[in-house]
Amino acid sequence: MEIKLYLRMLQKGWWVILLAALVAVASSLIVSFLTVPQYSATARFIITPSPSLKTSVEVINSLNTLDRASVVATYVEVMNSDKILADSLTFLNANLDTIENYTVQAVALPSSSVLELTVTGSDPKLVAELSNAIGQQTIIYANSLNFILSINFLDTAVPPTIPLTPQPLRDAGLGLVIGIVIGSLFAILSEQIRIPFEAYRQRLNIDNMTGVYNSRYFRRIIEEMISENPDKNFSLGLIEINGLRDLLESLPPSGLQQLLQKVTDILRNELRGNDIIGRWDDVSFSILLPETPGNAASRTFDRIYQALSLPIELLQFDLNINLDPHIGGVVYSNRITTQELFTKANNSLDEARRSSAKPVYLWEMNSPFWTDKDSN
Repeated sequence: MEIKLYLRMLQKGWWVILLAALVAVASSLIVSFLTVPQYSATARFIITPSPSLKTSVEVINSLNTLDRASVVATYVEVMNSDKILADSLTFLNANLDTIENYTVQAVALPSSSVLELTVTGSDPKLVAELSNAIGQQTIIYANSLNFILSINFLDTAVPPTIPLTPQPLRDAGLGLVIGIVIGSLFAILSEQIRIPFEAYRQRLNIDNMTGVYNSRYFRRIIEEMISENPDKNFSLGLIEINGLRDLLESLPPSGLQQLLQKVTDILRNELRGNDIIGRWDDVSFSILLPETPGNAASRTFDRIYQALSLPIELLQFDLNINLDPHIGGVVYSNRITTQELFTKANNSLDEARRSSAKPVYLWEMNSPFWTDKDSN
């Protein structure tokens, strides 16, 4: 379930992932274009018993000496020393300024008597020459001091043809992967931040007592609907629960909420899935019937009136409540303004209050009528 949730988050934030990947690839290519290429040349050396040893005992003693880690480490330090570097530059007729940004590193390969020297810099020819020169100076210096062991070239360095850095294709591929990872994390994080924010914003639009939209947000829905499509018809109804007036102050909050919930349930049962319910004020509800003409709206209001006319029983408080509903409605048409629409709805509710037989009234352009035809 968690995996499916994350996949939906990634699917929803695909554009974030794509943007992050493109930015990462473009950045890596720009950096590659602006970066001075760096080349690396490597030479390898092997330490062995000196060829000058005559007897087998001397050879065995030299092998035992070579077995000590400190011996190989000493050769590494000699190769990394400033003296050897200075002698190598003198040999190449160069100076320190020439290799100001170059790196020289000698290491001993694990479990062996082989040394590896790597020189990195901007000139492919110079890095190879410097590797070999340092190796040659190390050989001269070390072999002049040690008559038991000898160090010699195993592999000489050759000028590299491909730079160590940058490598645009490799760097772009790495940037693509990093961009996708960062984009995915950002998409998931932004979605996790957005969901609680959306839930909080949604709660601001809900009436706490009933769970339906509050009046402010209901009005906003109407305004946006008219603004987006002023020629699309719909019907609006105001349902006044007159029986609530005397209970607002006398009924405990829990009982009042229970009663309002029952009224809300009745409205939901009588409406379609795409119809919208709001709480208009303390004793009134509002309903929005999308794409509903006058005849259909009249029948819907009539059903709601019949359902709300039945008494509601609150067993906890031993009350049997007559809701005494009044319903006023209006059919939106002819691009009337939002203010005109709400005024017509309130006027319809006033007309419904005046009827004692069946207080339901619907106003439609050029054809206002009572839902109870006999009352006209």
